[in-house]
Amino acid sequence: MQTENEIIQTIISGNKSAFAGLVEKHQSVLLRVAFRYVKDAELAEDVVQESFIKAYKKLESFEGRSSFRSWMYQITANTAKNKLRKKKFDTVDIDKVPLAVEQTMDASIYLSDVNSMLMTEINSLPNKQRQALTLRIFDDLSFKEVAAIMDCPYDTAKANYRHAINKLKTQMNRKQKQEVLLQMAPGHC
Repeated sequence: MQTENEIIQTIISGNKSAFAGLVEKHQSVLLRVAFRYVKDAELAEDVVQESFIKAYKKLESFEGRSSFRSWMYQITANTAKNKLRKKKFDTVDIDKVPLAVEQTMDASIYLSDVNSMLMTEINSLPNKQRQALTLRIFDDLSFKEVAAIMDCPYDTAKANYRHAINKLKTQMNRKQKQEVLLQMAPGHC
């Protein structure tokens, strides 16, 4: 079985159809990456397709200092960021939308609420911390890969991740204490 670097050399040497194997191997991970940036499934697909086209055209410039996966991740992240700059989304402030909800909450609604709260907190982290956290947890990358993608030293990637985890713990504990205080407040049903 060929390594990715060998496959890349095969493609550069003229076997253009071998690129399909790389696309198949990395497409689903890159779709998740793109979706995290653009928050739209169709736009994420466009971002990934455009990223693979860019990679194919620039394949000869791939030096192999990082993994192909890391290289593709960086191309996809940059492509997604560029798309966001070009396209402005119409958004609705969910706090201004009247919603009617029963007082009792089942477990799935509770978990959905916790997940939503967690994602809000993750999105509020400083960019480098958020990036280190999402690369490590959601994309299951090693710290070496995280450092390569973030173009920073290994220890810096680890530190950003650790700071992100600590901030999330602090923020979630604060939110939990606020909820308890709200429930204890007079007149709260």
